[in-house]
Amino acid sequence: MRITRTPRTAPTTRRTLLRASAATAAAGVLAAGSSSVGAAPRTRSATAARPTTPAAALKELAAGNRRWRTLRQRHPHETARVRSALASGQSPFALILGCIDSRVPPELVFDQGLGDLMTVRSAGEVLDEAVLGSIAYGVLELGIPLVVVLGHQSCGAVAAAVHAEETGESLPAHIQYVADQIRPAIVHGQHGEARVDATVSAQVRLVRSRLAREADLAARVAAGELAIAGARYELGTQLVHRVG
Repeated sequence: MRITRTPRTAPTTRRTLLRASAATAAAGVLAAGSSSVGAAPRTRSATAARPTTPAAALKELAAGNRRWRTLRQRHPHETARVRSALASGQSPFALILGCIDSRVPPELVFDQGLGDLMTVRSAGEVLDEAVLGSIAYGVLELGIPLVVVLGHQSCGAVAAAVHAEETGESLPAHIQYVADQIRPAIVHGQHGEARVDATVSAQVRLVRSRLAREADLAARVAAGELAIAGARYELGTQLVHRVG
C-alpha cells in the first residue's frame, strides 16, 4: 500500500481531538507500511501467527493490497484445515470500517482470507451505536491492533449527501439519516465532482477522529496497542492510500 498524504480539508469538529502523541504514533505506523509496487509480494502462511502490533497489521494489509492491484492475489486461508481450525475461535488482525459499496470488499482489496479481517460496513462509513459496538467488540474483546476507516472513490452515499445539501431535497426513509451524518464533512471550498471527491476524504477523517475520541479506544491508542488509520480506495487503480 503506497502511503501518500492527501490535503487536509475536513471541517473542524465539535469535540477536541485525541492528543497529538497518539495521532503521531498512528501516523508512524502508516509510514511503516508503505511499499513500492515493484517489491516482492509477501503473505503469511496458514500456520503463521497473526500480526499483533499496529505496524505489523498495516504491513500485512499493504502487502495484500499490492498483490490485489498487481493481479497476484493469493486468496489465503481458505483451505479445509483453516476452516476447521476457525470453527473453535477467531483472531483477526485488523478491523476495516468500510462502505457498503459492492466494489470495495475489504477481504478482496487486501487479499486476505477467513479469520484475517473483521469487517464492519455502513453507507459512507457512517457511525451509529451498532457500528460503534461492533468496532468496540473487535478491539476490546478480540484485541485487534488496527482499525482502518476505508472510504472510496465515487462514493454514492457521499454524493447523495452533497446533492441533498445543495438542493435542499429530502432523501427517502433512512437514507436521510446517512446524509445527515455525512453533512458535517462536506467540503464547501470545492464544487461539482471535486466537492464529492474531497468530501469522501473529509468523511474518512471525521469518522476516524470520532473513533479516536472514544474513551476505550483512545486508551488503547495511548498505550500503543491500537492505531486508528484513515484510508481510501481508488476504483481506477485499486490502490489503497492513506488519508491523513
